[in-house]
Amino acid sequence: MGIYSMSITDSVTLLGEEIAREASYLFAYFRNVLAIVGMIYVAYKVSRCTSRIVEAIQMHLIGQRSDKWVEKYGPWAVVTGGSEGVGHAYAYELAARGLNIVLLSRNESKLKAAKADIESSYPVTVEYIVADFASEAQTELYKKIEQKLADKDVGLLVNNVGVMYDYPDVLLNISSEKLWQLIHVNIGAATMMTHMLLPQMIKRGKGGIVVISSGSATHATPHMTVYSATKRYLDCFIQGLAYEYRNSGITFQCLVPFFIVTSMMDYSKILTHLGMIAPSAAVYAKSAVGTLGQSFCTAGYFPHTLQLWIAKAVPNWLWMWGSEKVNSFLRREALDRNELQQQKGDKDKISKYKIEINREQSLEQSH
Repeated sequence: MGIYSMSITDSVTLLGEEIAREASYLFAYFRNVLAIVGMIYVAYKVSRCTSRIVEAIQMHLIGQRSDKWVEKYGPWAVVTGGSEGVGHAYAYELAARGLNIVLLSRNESKLKAAKADIESSYPVTVEYIVADFASEAQTELYKKIEQKLADKDVGLLVNNVGVMYDYPDVLLNISSEKLWQLIHVNIGAATMMTHMLLPQMIKRGKGGIVVISSGSATHATPHMTVYSATKRYLDCFIQGLAYEYRNSGITFQCLVPFFIVTSMMDYSKILTHLGMIAPSAAVYAKSAVGTLGQSFCTAGYFPHTLQLWIAKAVPNWLWMWGSEKVNSFLRREALDRNELQQQKGDKDKISKYKIEINREQSLEQSH
């Protein structure tokens, strides 16, 4: 019985040692596999980071040759929101590359000024169409535009027109009128203009369509909720089009800028003094135009490219927390400025009233 017990004990011991040995081998095997997987992952990340850096250098320092644009895309470019800001600056850069321009905007005096500016700088033809993309008569608006563009071989469509809140705010503080403007202008204009001009590009087998999204569309952005959502639509819209018409010979691009010093930023004095972080429209457009054909989706401007990389790496919750803090601060700044302007206006009215009273009293005394 004792010998039998010892043999069982020895067997269990041997079995335990065998299991431990096998487990050790198995652990070493998986450790090696994990090490290889880790090396592959690190190599992938390094390769991707290097690729992004090379792509950024190629886009922002090299760009496209400027003497082949008419041949590559076509003789005419249509730029919505082209009377001022990024639209005007982008049209100016396209004219420098030899393209004739059609500007669309609602302000005719600004359109005339933009036309004169471009034509005085480059030997191209510039035409304009007065178009209020926020109009309630949407069907009639696009019929009119289509008729006026009927005789043009449009090679490039730049969907630039857009509207923003007067300043960052929560949804229920935004008027229904402003919400419809955001939908009609930011979503409707790009959709309908693309639907209008894409067929002739497909027929020719060449062309380019650009949409201008926003860095605020990288994640959901509190206090700019509807604006960022409309800009996110443009990103999804152009991605879907690029896949649907991937064999058409047409170049698609989504630009994702962050802050640019334009009239949209008038609500904040701080945003207009950020240096390279918030460039002028001219500086941004000069950089962005050169990226067309180099990258499907890009910030268009190197400092913004760095911001975009960071934004994409940030978790959604952290982005929303930070956005709410920043936009709440900008909202307070805008409200404080409005209050000061209101007080100044009231003081001016009081001063004018006092002057009138004094004048009347002087007249009475003279009589």
